[in-house]
Amino acid sequence: MDSSTGASKRTTRLIDAGKIKTYVLDTNVLLHDPHCIFKFDDNNLVIPIEVLEELDNIKVEQSSERGRNARRVHRLLRELLPDSRSMLEGVKLATGGTLSVVINKFIENGKSKSPIMKNLGDILDPDKKDNRIIAAALFVQNTFPPPAILVSKDVNVQLKARAVGLESEDYLNDKAPEEPDSQAYRVINVSKYEIQRFASEGEFEINEEMAPQLAANEYLLMQTEEGKTMPARHYGDGVLRKLVIPEFVKAPGGIPIRPRNLEQRFFMDALLDDSISLITCYGKAGTGKTLLSTVCAIHQAVHDSSLYDGVSITRSVIGVGKEIGFLPGSLEEKMNPWLQPYYDALEILIPPSLPKDPQFEKKRQRRKSKEKDVDSSASVGGPSSSKPYEKLLETGLVEIEALCFIRGRSIPRRFFILDEAQQLTPHEVKTVITRISEGSKIVLIGDPDQIDNPYVDSRSNGLVYCANRMRDQAIAAHVKLTKGERSLLAELAADLL
Repeated sequence: MDSSTGASKRTTRLIDAGKIKTYVLDTNVLLHDPHCIFKFDDNNLVIPIEVLEELDNIKVEQSSERGRNARRVHRLLRELLPDSRSMLEGVKLATGGTLSVVINKFIENGKSKSPIMKNLGDILDPDKKDNRIIAAALFVQNTFPPPAILVSKDVNVQLKARAVGLESEDYLNDKAPEEPDSQAYRVINVSKYEIQRFASEGEFEINEEMAPQLAANEYLLMQTEEGKTMPARHYGDGVLRKLVIPEFVKAPGGIPIRPRNLEQRFFMDALLDDSISLITCYGKAGTGKTLLSTVCAIHQAVHDSSLYDGVSITRSVIGVGKEIGFLPGSLEEKMNPWLQPYYDALEILIPPSLPKDPQFEKKRQRRKSKEKDVDSSASVGGPSSSKPYEKLLETGLVEIEALCFIRGRSIPRRFFILDEAQQLTPHEVKTVITRISEGSKIVLIGDPDQIDNPYVDSRSNGLVYCANRMRDQAIAAHVKLTKGERSLLAELAADLL
């Protein structure tokens, strides 16, 4: 250790070994995953004092995920670093690594004591917290023997760090191993006799070499040399079975909806199978994610009330482009702009001119009789509403959930649809899924290529993370929709623009 740094008297527990690295954590990494401290194996972890200062400013955000995570980090650090000695010297972690908090000794009373810091100050504004964190990482790099790496989820901080000679990288622990697969499903080759037997018996066992490659509830297409095909689902242990879907599904008083392509048949099979509790679905705009999930949910809630008491719909409230400020009104009125795609879907499913569904009307009357004290004119749409789908909201069969209020809830016997899940962090998706009680089903839909949240990307967003981690679970399924069915224009725009 260089005595000129002023740190020679300081003892440290940082490990010095050939394969050990020292990771300096940026604030956004701790906010993204408060438990990241335990995910760096046997390496050294260093937190600059500037990070604690930033966390202190963020912890007062009572209603935000950032504020909760900042408070969670503070609690963890208080337990791991109980006194000033452990704070300065560092502590051993259960992972085999070390954790310590560092003060940049190259700077004292705001003045540089090192040529490195003086030169850095001429390049980067020292009044900015990000630059001070980079400076602290440089101090670690020049003070302690193992290679120092700054870990940040801010791309600009990574670039600035590399520009001044410091290694930097993104936090990769919660990223999927690779970009989402462009292939929607697998194709396996079989003989014409095998596909005929599968068509008659409804079940087929694949060879032992291919079985380990297929996940539970993975959808695929069986194909012969003659060009005959048949879709199938892998139930596990090398057993393929035929899809079980009706000719059509419909909302009460609505039009029949049929799958228009093979991928939609896969999606409908998963939506209608009550043994699957979690579905993740990727799909670009216009592939039918919203429409199919909505109609299948309502169809089951109405025609098989023993399964679900109703449908809950929510989505991430991250907008595209400039914000228009706070929205006035009740919770339903605030959520209306965000849930408009579902109102559009319901209007397609239940056109105004169609006759009433008698089964749904009976259920509606039973609900009304239990709510005699509720003024019907105060419900969504009012008694004079001309939109038939608003009856679904009046009766409570379809409910609008605000994602920010879901923490602490328990959601039993509901078909839960979470749209735009690619905008959420893995921790937020975990928070939602852990609210789902026995007898409920949750569907996460979104497009990993359309992300407006600056804190996630195509590999670290909650939708891709969940699909990757839940793969091969008996109660989970994943479907990818690639063919647009909204219109030729929408399909061309999704592919070419």
